[in-house]
Amino acid sequence: MNPIFKNITAIIVGLIGGSVVNMLLIMVGPNVIPPPEGSDPTTMESLAESMHLFQPRHFIFPFLAHALGSLSGAIIAVLIAANRKMMLALVVGFFFLGGGIMNVFLLPSPVWFNVVDLVLAYIPMAWLGAKLTMRKRENA
Repeated sequence: MNPIFKNITAIIVGLIGGSVVNMLLIMVGPNVIPPPEGSDPTTMESLAESMHLFQPRHFIFPFLAHALGSLSGAIIAVLIAANRKMMLALVVGFFFLGGGIMNVFLLPSPVWFNVVDLVLAYIPMAWLGAKLTMRKRENA
């Protein structure tokens, strides 16, 4: 297969796979840590209106969704990529970071969460996913 086509496929499949992981965690989160009384997390508008009711524990699953989505997307990209594996993993991480930045503007959340999420969940996790996957494949 053409390496350019394979690398483009790696990014696309990585983004799709990471998005699936992200959405699964976002859907499971309220079952593990129920939202606060009086909040309706089913729409962005109602979530924004009730954000003041959320405690730090309510931000665990959104952070995990963002971090593990970026991590898994990067792993998938590395597994598929023909070459430049780290770069492609970081491209996936930057796409997820772009989504995280959009989320900061669309959904008012505490500043501490925005900083932790944007700084730790996307690029570092994509880098970690690439490093772990590349090391494992070298040792195999």
